[in-house]
Amino acid sequence: MRLLFLVIFCSFFTACDDTPSVKKNTAEPVPKEVLIMNEKINADPNNAELYYQRAQVYRMLDMDSVALRDLDKTIKLDSTKSKYFSAIGDLLFDKKDITGSVKWFQKAIAIDPNDETAHLKIANMFLFSKDYDQAMAEVNTVLQQNIYNAEAYFLKGLIYKDMGETERAITSFQAAVQMEPKYYDGYIQLGLAYTKKKDPLALQYFDNAIRVDSMNMEGHYAKAMYHQSQEKYADAKKVFKHAIGLNRNYAEAHYNIGWMLLQEDSTEKAKREFERVIVLDPTNARAYFNRGLCYEIMGDNEKAREDYEQALVFDADFDLPKEALKRVKRK
Repeated sequence: MRLLFLVIFCSFFTACDDTPSVKKNTAEPVPKEVLIMNEKINADPNNAELYYQRAQVYRMLDMDSVALRDLDKTIKLDSTKSKYFSAIGDLLFDKKDITGSVKWFQKAIAIDPNDETAHLKIANMFLFSKDYDQAMAEVNTVLQQNIYNAEAYFLKGLIYKDMGETERAITSFQAAVQMEPKYYDGYIQLGLAYTKKKDPLALQYFDNAIRVDSMNMEGHYAKAMYHQSQEKYADAKKVFKHAIGLNRNYAEAHYNIGWMLLQEDSTEKAKREFERVIVLDPTNARAYFNRGLCYEIMGDNEKAREDYEQALVFDADFDLPKEALKRVKRK
């Protein structure tokens, strides 16, 4: 077990010794949450659950390499709990180490055949590889054990969505939000499904998502894009401006407002929006291209050329500025 862990650990991260230190003499301040867990572990150093809990703290702090080290310690102290093995599989899966994660989920299921987390993660992997039958089998295994598992219904919806079966996907997503009325992602998926059908019911689902988590910009973006796709630019801009009120650094909202202003021939206003995007996101190739387009429309071909060239610096495969450069050079 130790050898297997080291192989995965070292192959997954660029080096085994680059993990952030949690010692008191580290150059970086130790997060408060980690300090609390350190005290608990110092008081009870052989408690596997404490290492597991600290690993979850590290994951929330995006310190995955140290989290993996704690999970290794957890398993060495107690190899009888499936959730410890699932946690390693989950971490590796999130980092796209699909092959490495499978073994850990399988070990979790061997310990506890009813480990819902492990079954659903394996279903996710089958969905990733488009093995829909196997993915659905894993989901149904969970639902046979627990018909109230909202995540299982949600994942079933994703499977149907990937298969192109929109109505079945909608039914599954609806079941997910019925089981868990605050299931943000479930409302988003329902909104996207109805957006695809050009059904205004999409807006209600996006509003539900926003009520669950108003600071998550995904719901605001999806709602605004529904209006934008219907060319209801005034409604779309209203949603984006509300989102900016919640998050002044929301560059994507400024970008889309600029794009709509450009469609409305408000070139100077559009340019100012793209300039805001560039301030917030200095490597945004689309913003440079669109500001260049504004300059070109306004007759300033030199500044347009500079922006088109800058767009290609950040995205060499971006075809639109390539064509635009040919155009301004002819001018």
